[in-house]
Amino acid sequence: MAINLQKGQRQSISAPKFTIGLGWDTNNSTTGSGFDLDASVFMLGENRKIVSDQHFVFYNNLKSPNDAVVHTGDNQTGDGDGDDEQIIVDLSRVEASVNEICIVVTIHDAISRNQNFGQVRNSCIRIVDSVSNEELLKYELEEDFSIETAVEFGRIYKRNGEWKFEAVGAGMKGGLEDYLKKYN
Repeated sequence: MAINLQKGQRQSISAPKFTIGLGWDTNNSTTGSGFDLDASVFMLGENRKIVSDQHFVFYNNLKSPNDAVVHTGDNQTGDGDGDDEQIIVDLSRVEASVNEICIVVTIHDAISRNQNFGQVRNSCIRIVDSVSNEELLKYELEEDFSIETAVEFGRIYKRNGEWKFEAVGAGMKGGLEDYLKKYN
């Protein structure tokens, strides 16, 4: 049975290979445009900076070195049930220089479309064991991010040789660019 985390909670990850599933629904909006949410992964070193450009995984760079992190592709509508985007992680392939894997979701063209995370509901991140297909943990984003266009859902980090997940739930209003500045 999955462990439901609250913001700030941490949990060890026992599975070396897992899928990060990200899901969301959008409110009916008067913006006139559909929502395109994008999942991105920042693979950081000890200095909390991206190890290299190849360690930034998103819709235009679907794989990290060694295929440690693989993005399964961009879902531009979020329609349907289940995960809207997925990221496959194999911790045995993560280079020793990587200490942290941050998972961020942004709204594509949010400013020009007049959209924000306050118009998004049922946002969640879950980690599913790739071998057993068992949902290990889940974090549902419950805050109202009325001005934010990007949210760091969670981070996977290495502490004393053990990988853990932390439910972060921190938003920014500048979009993906703010996270690129933060982690570059």
